[in-house]
Amino acid sequence: MSRSRITKRLVDSLRPGEREYFSWDSDLAGFGLRVQPSGAKSFVVKYRAGTGRSAPTRRVTIGAVGKLTPDQARVLAKKTLGAVAQGADPAIERAAEKRSATLREIAELFLAEHVGAKRKANTAAHYQGILQRLVLPRLGARKAEKITTDDMARLHLDMRGHPYQANRMLAVVGSLSVAELARLGDAIREAESTGVPYLVDETKPEAKHAPKPENRRTVIGPHAAAALRLLIFTGARLREILHLRWDWVDLERGLLLLPDTKTGKKAIVLNAPAMKVLADLPRLGSFVIAGQGAGTDEERPRSDLNRPWRTVAKRAGLLGVRIHDLRHTHASFGAGAGLGLPIIGKLLGHAHAATTARYAHLDVDPLRRASEHIGNRLAQAMGEGKRQSGGDVISLGRLAVP
Repeated sequence: MSRSRITKRLVDSLRPGEREYFSWDSDLAGFGLRVQPSGAKSFVVKYRAGTGRSAPTRRVTIGAVGKLTPDQARVLAKKTLGAVAQGADPAIERAAEKRSATLREIAELFLAEHVGAKRKANTAAHYQGILQRLVLPRLGARKAEKITTDDMARLHLDMRGHPYQANRMLAVVGSLSVAELARLGDAIREAESTGVPYLVDETKPEAKHAPKPENRRTVIGPHAAAALRLLIFTGARLREILHLRWDWVDLERGLLLLPDTKTGKKAIVLNAPAMKVLADLPRLGSFVIAGQGAGTDEERPRSDLNRPWRTVAKRAGLLGVRIHDLRHTHASFGAGAGLGLPIIGKLLGHAHAATTARYAHLDVDPLRRASEHIGNRLAQAMGEGKRQSGGDVISLGRLAVP
């Protein structure tokens, strides 16, 4: 990573490498140039979304080289950084703008800026073919934010005669949600550490009783953060996580053995990211996600995750995304990887009663391999590797899952 003043001479002199790299401006902190292996170059701005070292780092693209001169890009970078200093989050605002566009508009942007710049020619042609032949004729005119999981499920079902293409279609569409997962991972980590900043309407009388601006932050507890991560990594239903008891957790074999669920007895396979969440979580009572009266004779399970979910979803720019969509997201990552709907269905809800003996050797079962694959991809997209070691379309969730 080099650091020199970004000028036309510097831009022209930089050559592509095997991986993308950045050249950061020596005069304006946060202003940089991204050079991709394809040779595409673009001006970017890097900033922290919040205060403190734990605040997530975000990066937004200002424009492509050729459409902007270095001087024009520098002016825009100063404006962007000035907005950040006033509390704005350009990456979130841009995400909201994208949601107001049609799927066709977003797909064109995705193909030009992501696929065309970062993928090999045959891969780019494959993505373009799937979108233009299979997805856009049906959904291209619809607003991206209005496309539901049922829409994608129906499209997938209509393609059941061509299962490979159907799963590849989900993979292409699902790959556009990785940026959302990255922002969600950042928001959860920020919320459980320094807290997410909130605004106060200074014109209202009660504003005088509000905390000082530097103290206006919403912090969620470790159990709420753990619940959100478990919902993503396991694909479990909300009540299955909130009502989960430590007695039902078998970390040795990597299973949650639920005695009574919507579909009867059920075993949920735990992948490595989910196991990590459980291993790190303090035990305050009978319930994994500590609720009211934890550790006492009157303890009860936590009733909901409304407040923490609204906090992190808003911070991540996932307006309109429901907490149940985390289950859909788990399913979509499996389908996108070509694991097949029967395997995914078993992971999300074993409908048949299961005894402990049946799962004694699940480490060699295809369900175990599928769960590990999905969990690791989700954790990587959320940036959870950093926590443990110490696309841009359609809202989270692709398959209609009960």
